[in-house]
Amino acid sequence: MFKKILIANRGEIALRIQRACRELGIKAVIVYSEADREAMYVKLADEAVCIGPAQSAHSYLSMPAIISAAEVTDAEAIHPGYGFLSENADFAERVERSGFVFIGPTPASIRIMGDKVAAKQAMIRSGVPCVPGSEGALPEDPKEILRIARTIGYPVIVKAAGGGGGRGMRVVHTEAALLHAVQTTSAEAQAAFGNPLLYMEKFLEQPRHVEIQVLADGLRNAVWLGERDCSMQRRHQKIIEEAPAPGIARRLIERIGDRCVAACKKIGYRGAGTFEFLYQDGEFYFIEMNTRVQVEHPVTEMVTGIDIVQMQIRIAAGEKLPFTQRQIQMRGHAIECRINAEDPYKFVPSPGRINLWHAPGGPGVRVDSHAYTHYFVPPNYDSMIGKLITHGDTREQALARMRTALSEMVVEGINTNIALHRELLVDAKFVEGGTNIHYLERWLGQHKR
Repeated sequence: MFKKILIANRGEIALRIQRACRELGIKAVIVYSEADREAMYVKLADEAVCIGPAQSAHSYLSMPAIISAAEVTDAEAIHPGYGFLSENADFAERVERSGFVFIGPTPASIRIMGDKVAAKQAMIRSGVPCVPGSEGALPEDPKEILRIARTIGYPVIVKAAGGGGGRGMRVVHTEAALLHAVQTTSAEAQAAFGNPLLYMEKFLEQPRHVEIQVLADGLRNAVWLGERDCSMQRRHQKIIEEAPAPGIARRLIERIGDRCVAACKKIGYRGAGTFEFLYQDGEFYFIEMNTRVQVEHPVTEMVTGIDIVQMQIRIAAGEKLPFTQRQIQMRGHAIECRINAEDPYKFVPSPGRINLWHAPGGPGVRVDSHAYTHYFVPPNYDSMIGKLITHGDTREQALARMRTALSEMVVEGINTNIALHRELLVDAKFVEGGTNIHYLERWLGQHKR
C-alpha cells in the first residue's frame, strides 16, 4: 500500500479522497490554488502545496505544477478525482513517466473511451448495445452525411467525438437543418476539444439516463455495483441521482451489468468506471464511459457498502478485487441532491461568503461537502459546494429522509438550489419514479419564477 498520495483536485472530492486516505493510513498531500487557500481540506492535509493562481489553467490544469508538487513531497501516487485532468490521457501518461502511479485506468483506456467514436466501436465489439448511428466519424461529403441521417431516421443528434459533460452536441429534426448543424458543431468541437470530428446517432425522444458502476483490478477481475438513475438533468447536467433505478426489471439490469463487466475484461480496463446508457422501451443504449470516479458515486456506496474511492486506491496499489460478483449485495435505496451555489431557478452562480452553514443529520443521512460557516465560495470553479445523500430500506423511506434533511439544511449568505430540491422532492411524477431526461427542463418551463 502507498505511504503518501497527492490529490490533484479541489472541493468536496478532494476532502472525500483525503478521508479515504486517512482510513487506509495513507498520508495525503493537497495541492491548492490561491483561491482555495482557506479550504477545510487544505487545513486538514498532512502536507499542502500551492500550485498557482485561481485560474484553473495555471493551477489545477497545470501538469508541470502538479507533478512538481508530487516530486517535492515524495508522493508515490496521484489521485485526479473528477473533472480537471481526471480523464486526460496525456496527464496519466506524464504521471507514470515521472515515476508515480496514476490512480485510474491506463492512458490507453482513457484515450479509447475519451474518443466517443472509438468508445462506441469498442463497445460494439464487446457486445454492449449502442444507439443506432454512424459507424464511425462523419465523412466530409455532404451527400454521404445526408444519406447516413436518412438511414438512421430523424430526429438525429450530432455529437463531438472528443466531447463530454453535455457539450458539443446538437439535435436536428429536419434534413434542411442538418448540414448547417454539422458545420456549426464541428467548429464548436474544434474550439472546445481540439477535435473537429463528429458522429451521428438516433435521437431518442423520451429516454432515461441509467448508468452502471464498475470496478476492475487489471488482473482480469471485474464486477458491477448496480445501477444509478441520473435522469433529473438540466442542460445535460445531473441534479438528482438515485440507486437503484426505479421501475426497471432486475433481469434487464443484470443483463446489461454483465455485459459491462465483459467489456471491461475485453478492453483490459483497470480502476473505477461508469458505463452511461440511455434507456427507453425496455432497451439500453450505450452513450459513453467515464473513466474516473463519478460525482454521484455515494449513492452506490450507500446501497452496496463498498467504498469506491478506497477501491480505486487499492487497485492502483496492485491489489486484487476482494469480492466476487456473487458477494455484492444491494441493500435499500439511496438518493443524492447536488447542492450548488446558484439561484435555484435562474441558475446564475452565487459565489461569496457563507454566513451560516448548518448540515442536516439523522439516520441514513450523509453530507459530502467542503463548505462551512464563513467559507468563501470562489467564483472561479464549478458551483457545486456539496452533496446531500440519504439512504433508506425503501425508496419511499429514502425520499422521506431527503425531505427532512432538506428542511433542516441551512445555507445563508449566498443563493443555493436547496429550494428547487425541496419542490422536486414533493413533485408527483418524481415521487412516482421513472421520469425521463427531458422532464426537469419541462418542469422548469412550467414553474418559471
